[in-house]
Amino acid sequence: MPNIHYRSPLFLVFVACALVGAPVAATTLVPAEFGQMARESELIVHGTVVGVQAQVVGPRRTIESVVTLQVADTLKGTPAAQTVFRVPGGRIGRLRSVMVGAPQFAAGDEVFLFLKGRAPAIAMPYGLSQGVFRVARSGGKAAVTPAVVTGTGPVTRGDRSRRPLDPAAFASRVRQALDGAAPPDRRRAIPRPR
Repeated sequence: MPNIHYRSPLFLVFVACALVGAPVAATTLVPAEFGQMARESELIVHGTVVGVQAQVVGPRRTIESVVTLQVADTLKGTPAAQTVFRVPGGRIGRLRSVMVGAPQFAAGDEVFLFLKGRAPAIAMPYGLSQGVFRVARSGGKAAVTPAVVTGTGPVTRGDRSRRPLDPAAFASRVRQALDGAAPPDRRRAIPRPR
């Protein structure tokens, strides 16, 4: 067998041929409109993560995490004390799997979840990270982030409708979306200095 050096043209041709034959996969998610996401979700809950357990699944031996949520409020679906959902990726021993766009959870995370999937399958967040709204607490105040964009058209920097909401106001927005009533659009144009 000839001695092939990594800078030789033969080596570069070999690497190029190997890469051309490799399968490439990608996932593209189109952002969902908030009302559509609320209507198409089977379960919408507010709660705190109490457990995350990674497991190996399927014939391709991929890793996914099963997350247990202690439910504080059910906005849509059948009320329960706890709910279980799954997300792609996780860690088992030294092995770690990460999927771009998939949310990650840890015990103690407070979230609003829009879950999609019917039994016997375990539900997943709608549009992966799109269906996860995290609650941040600081100085005794809570805010849901990211804020809901309810208007149409381009997103404007400094837009008041994009500011974080307290959990009660966010739950109210979800209920309005489920009722089909869009929240009032309180945006106004901000003059720019010339």
